Amino acid sequence: MSKRSDTVVTNPWGMLRQFTSGRIALGRTGISLPTTPQLEFQLAHARARDAVHHELDTDILQQAVTGLQLVEQCVVIESSAGNRATYLQRPDLGRRLSSGSRQQLQLLASQSKQAGSYDLAFVIADGLSALAVETNAVPFLQAVMERLGREGLNLAPVTIVRQGRVAVGDEVGELLGAKLVVVMIGERPGLSSPDSMGLYMTWGPRVGLTDESRNCISNVRPAGLSYEEASYKLHYLIGEALRRELTGVQLKDETPASQLEGRLSNFLLGG
Repeated sequence: MSKRSDTVVTNPWGMLRQFTSGRIALGRTGISLPTTPQLEFQLAHARARDAVHHELDTDILQQAVTGLQLVEQCVVIESSAGNRATYLQRPDLGRRLSSGSRQQLQLLASQSKQAGSYDLAFVIADGLSALAVETNAVPFLQAVMERLGREGLNLAPVTIVRQGRVAVGDEVGELLGAKLVVVMIGERPGLSSPDSMGLYMTWGPRVGLTDESRNCISNVRPAGLSYEEASYKLHYLIGEALRRELTGVQLKDETPASQLEGRLSNFLLGG
């Protein structure tokens, strides 16, 4: 009996794989996945787990942020979750600052002549993927600061929050007296995107706000929404939020699908 040289049964939809990083049309060997896709899945799962448990290097990040255009000061603070294990088990603690960090920001605000009149505050939080923040925060901030440089806005010191959730930005913005806060945070890792960063913007930040008060821009990373595209969208939303004094469900992103015409062409339409 002769041996078969190829035991993998290919999937007829395999041509669609060129359009997505999703795991589709992988073929089969009997009733199982072929070895290569199975090993790739295990590697992606390991990378996602590593991203969740990875600790943010705040020293390097603080140094890099401080050197950016329009950034006069960058401070490192922490949430009430004292360590990574507590952060993962108690999401509520990641939404509030520690007492020491609260006092640190209160002191910073009391020493600043501009506190209470800031137009915008940027908050960087590790979230569920510190890798995403380490990879994307600085180049994205550089891109958006280039756009904001023409606006003459009064920017608050940038804050980096260890073990932070999205809502921690509300407390930071409230303590600094900022009209608007933008939280840059590592998103929950997917099996094809352990390095995805999200942006959450809130008008009139204060403790107790919920998600309908925020605008979200997701999947900011080189393999997702580019820094140029994301900064373009955020710049538009910041301008509208300051003009209309609102965010969340009342504020829609009315920017074109892409500022670079033809860049995001739809393969289904033959673009």
